Amino acid sequence: MLLLGFRRFGLIVTIRPAPRLQPSVRPFTAMPPSLKQHRALLLLPPAPSPPSYAALKAAYSSPLFTVLKELARTPRRAQEPAILDIALPCPHLYGQIGAPRGPLYATTQSLVAGLYKLICVIAAKNAIDTEDAEGVDARVVPVAYPRDGKLESPIEDPIPDQELQGPAIHLRTLARSPRVWDTVYSVECEEGEGVLQNFVSFSASEANVKRVRGGIVQVETSEPAAATPQEAQAPTNHLSVAVGGTFDHLHIGHKLLLTMFAFVLGIKPSTNDQGSSTLTVGITGDALLKNKKYAEHLESWQERQQAVHNFLSSLIYFGQPEDSRIRVQELNDSGPNGHAVHVTYPWGLVVKYVEIWDPFGPTITDESISALVISLETRSGGDAVNSKRVEKGWSPLEVFEVAVLDAGEEEAVDETFQSKLSSTEIRRMRSERVKNDV
Repeated sequence: MLLLGFRRFGLIVTIRPAPRLQPSVRPFTAMPPSLKQHRALLLLPPAPSPPSYAALKAAYSSPLFTVLKELARTPRRAQEPAILDIALPCPHLYGQIGAPRGPLYATTQSLVAGLYKLICVIAAKNAIDTEDAEGVDARVVPVAYPRDGKLESPIEDPIPDQELQGPAIHLRTLARSPRVWDTVYSVECEEGEGVLQNFVSFSASEANVKRVRGGIVQVETSEPAAATPQEAQAPTNHLSVAVGGTFDHLHIGHKLLLTMFAFVLGIKPSTNDQGSSTLTVGITGDALLKNKKYAEHLESWQERQQAVHNFLSSLIYFGQPEDSRIRVQELNDSGPNGHAVHVTYPWGLVVKYVEIWDPFGPTITDESISALVISLETRSGGDAVNSKRVEKGWSPLEVFEVAVLDAGEEEAVDETFQSKLSSTEIRRMRSERVKNDV
């Protein structure tokens, strides 16, 4: 399993095998029940095309600033976390939810990365906390939605389990989800009003709607083709995808990586009742992190696994959170990759959170994995993984790269911007706060 920022493949680690225990099963819990979530939803108008950062900024800067600022100063914020679900209508995904994700990846990645970058820039310029539990937790949800807003005739049948799998979903799935939003923000423009009216038509409950000022959505080109001729030959519907990292103090860079990781996983056909689809998240074991800077502020493996799960589960599952069919199983087998937490969802999706002790993890022990999602800066690690697989006589993984966020074109935000994307910097700031409190 490739680790983000972990480039020394010759590291030798002594591992003490964990005692072999019987797997434990416990009820599914997305977050500690003691924490009441303050939750809001921002419905954006359909995405600009082409999805450049400049186009995203022109379209979405104003509503994002208004909503982030308002949530940051909400009186209830002192005791409770604020979650902001951001529905990003993606015309290129409309009618393509069940298709292999490879041909759709580049456009989706540009949109999600650009939007997360814009969120980070706005937060940096306006001193909005997006890093801590007390800050605003923004989460981008790609929504399959046509440019003209004309949806197919509403379907009154219950939503199939497969349609509950995100992060790319239909607007109907979002509107009918059991999530409760304190406020639903809508953008003041013709397209934004269309998204709101379609959302309300699907929703079973009355929403507390608040309209915010919008920007200019530029559509300078035709919508991107679903696939290039080369890609259209034989795109793979990946049903086992992997990602790896430390995931300490989960930040916007992690969110982008995890979102695109989940996006690569295809939808298992409803006719395929056998087997499961799998998301494998390799999370670095504590022993490998003891030499990290400000190690005293590192989160434990259990804390990091829970943080990743809380975020990832909100993107990949839009059904009832108390569904008794969801099972959580903790494994403690001896040897590398033996400690893991498996979460199984009703339609056969399994998320495996694996404690890893080397840069490869399950990618070289699980032949069924067919795709790997990495950050651009760790491309060499992806090559190393595939070299190991070829040595074993296995097929190499299809590698999907996620952009490294930077704000080089923005003025006077670079240092603050980067501090929101660095676990080391977040730990440093926590260390400084402790010193100042003494």
